[in-house]
Amino acid sequence: MRVLVFHGYLLRGTGSNIYNAELAETLVRMGHEVHLLCQEHDPAGLGFVDSIGDWENGKLVIRVVAKRAHEGGCTVYRPDIHSLLPVYVYDRYERFEVKTFDQLTDEELDRYIESNIEAVRDVAEAFDPDIALANHLVMGPVILARALEDVPYAVKIHGSALEYTVKPHYPRFATYAREGLVKARAVLVGSQHTAESLWAAMASEGLPQRTRLGPPGVDTHTFAPLPRKQWRGAMDGLVRWLETATRTGFDARAAEALDILSSPTRETQPTGDALETVRSEYDPRGIDVDAPMTLASIDPVRQPVICFVGKLIVSKGPDLLLTAWPLILMRNPQARLVIVGFGTYREGLELLIRALERADEQLLTRIMRYGRALEGGERHQLTYLMAFFDHLGSRSERYFAAARKMRESIVFTGRLEHGVLARLMPAAESVLMPSMFPEAFGMVAAEAAACGALPISAAHSGLAEVTAVLARGVSKEVAPLLSFERGMQSVDAIADSVNGWLDLDEQTRDEARAQLAETARARFSWERVADGVIAGARGRLDLLDSVPGTPRFA
Repeated sequence: MRVLVFHGYLLRGTGSNIYNAELAETLVRMGHEVHLLCQEHDPAGLGFVDSIGDWENGKLVIRVVAKRAHEGGCTVYRPDIHSLLPVYVYDRYERFEVKTFDQLTDEELDRYIESNIEAVRDVAEAFDPDIALANHLVMGPVILARALEDVPYAVKIHGSALEYTVKPHYPRFATYAREGLVKARAVLVGSQHTAESLWAAMASEGLPQRTRLGPPGVDTHTFAPLPRKQWRGAMDGLVRWLETATRTGFDARAAEALDILSSPTRETQPTGDALETVRSEYDPRGIDVDAPMTLASIDPVRQPVICFVGKLIVSKGPDLLLTAWPLILMRNPQARLVIVGFGTYREGLELLIRALERADEQLLTRIMRYGRALEGGERHQLTYLMAFFDHLGSRSERYFAAARKMRESIVFTGRLEHGVLARLMPAAESVLMPSMFPEAFGMVAAEAAACGALPISAAHSGLAEVTAVLARGVSKEVAPLLSFERGMQSVDAIADSVNGWLDLDEQTRDEARAQLAETARARFSWERVADGVIAGARGRLDLLDSVPGTPRFA
């Protein structure tokens, strides 16, 4: 079967990028012919891509880059979008001028849409796809709706476009979203939460009836548990890999600059502009220069490893975990925290660590009052952190005593490719997803479970739905540790879950790890995802799981 997939972004890094790369590779393994439109810089570096299509002087030119390893094949096409990449959440991308959708002029938006429509038409004319898939609520669906005449397609909803673009800027973008959804044979969502959010926002005829569950999958061959005796070897392997990798991320100069900005003798308080200046001196999307050395100091058997994997932005809650970390060290001083990810809040987190280490009330107050301003957004106070410190009370002295050595127990890695995480997660005791913003699906939680690490997620949106599936496979003793309530008690609740897990005896934890991995294998697989995409594009709704519950919005 010939499958056209429109993604429009890279194939590495974030959730939707990984979704499309994994989906394409799985379809190829299953024998299908995939035509994937995206903006990936290095598609030849992906083992499943055999050809690349670019537009030269307005003409589609395809070059073969590898011999097909499977019966199926994948050609990656990179439409000419004139170097302007519209995104839902701002970040910097090499080779592109980046703007959030709401910052585009009408002319820029029209040019982006038309450029992609022309590209899809060229590909469809050359290869006559049987079915298609559009990613994101905008602009993928409207591009396919306008470009394809009679090719049936499904839409895969990723949370960012809905929550960050369409809903906040409804008058401008809802029309595009609605046009793209009308022709879709099926609309795939990662969770009931995302479905209800979509239905509430989009008054499109028959939309609830065409909406089906279509979460991402887990490569359970790559993400798999390891016996505890092999954890040191896994960590050593990761260190060796990092030693050979190009490391252009956070470095000693950036650390020194932040030490100066946070110094007790500073004359002024750090600003968002000052942090941006620090960030501009290194590659924020690179691997930390010192990552191999700092990871090499960890013995995962003797020093329990807790991981955060995600974008370093306020919405993902890494500051909540860092604030909870001294509470964890008070009970488990040997624990080590490994933070994997990149984002514009990295400098804000570094300031937070320094403020906690020194019990610097003035700097802490600054961070909590300015919040998102320290990641380049609007000033937004961090209410949950404020609530925690307001009620720290008699624990204050022990808390800040434990915080004095935070940097000795915390490792930042910077950005790691998706496959590299499979080297780290099996050696972790637990993986945290403290996101405060609605998530379409708890992908990191599913991958952590597949590796046998305890996933601890905020109890909301798609995160809670993944937790509910995993909780059914573990004991009543372990199940409550899988999640915590979002709210004024979040910091304490994170610490309680981590400490509660580490308090269990090793045998109980090993039994739970095996149960989590088995549930992940049974419920999440990319083959199942690929079959669902094909069924959705063909309109075979009877082959797909319905969204639980009764639609509250029609």
